[in-house]
Amino acid sequence: MLTSCAYDPDDKQEQASDAETDSNIALEDLDYEKRDTIFGKGGLTLFGSKPEDNSGGALGVNFYLWRASLVTISSMPLTSADPFGGVIITDWHTYPEAPSERVKLTVYIFGKQLRADGVLVRVFRQFQDDRTGKWKDNDPPNEIGVKIEDAILMEARQLRNQSVTN
Repeated sequence: MLTSCAYDPDDKQEQASDAETDSNIALEDLDYEKRDTIFGKGGLTLFGSKPEDNSGGALGVNFYLWRASLVTISSMPLTSADPFGGVIITDWHTYPEAPSERVKLTVYIFGKQLRADGVLVRVFRQFQDDRTGKWKDNDPPNEIGVKIEDAILMEARQLRNQSVTN
């Protein structure tokens, strides 16, 4: 058994509204840059027909900030790196000059634009108790996070300048 919606060929009002909709929009009038497709905003472009936006390509965040963050904190072991969410988390790291102190970083990258406020670094510091050997939280100075952010921004600018000149 087969069922369907009824179609009345004598329904002139429905036919007129369909014809008006089709005739009001010409192909020349469509703005292909603004329409949403399965390939994203503007559709699929080939052979570099779109201007470069320096936003980072397939990453969820700015490529230069992402790459600069990884380069800047490369001396520390990574626990997690999410290029789409823009979060990098390091593991605890102890420096040879201060064996009773360890540091952990969380780097947040915001947006696809290369901006000074596009990166935030949170620093966590612990000291080892001499008597018990347990690690105790200790607030790091605020300027440590800012200095790391500045280093990331400097590296990001250098990476961008190198890519523009090449």
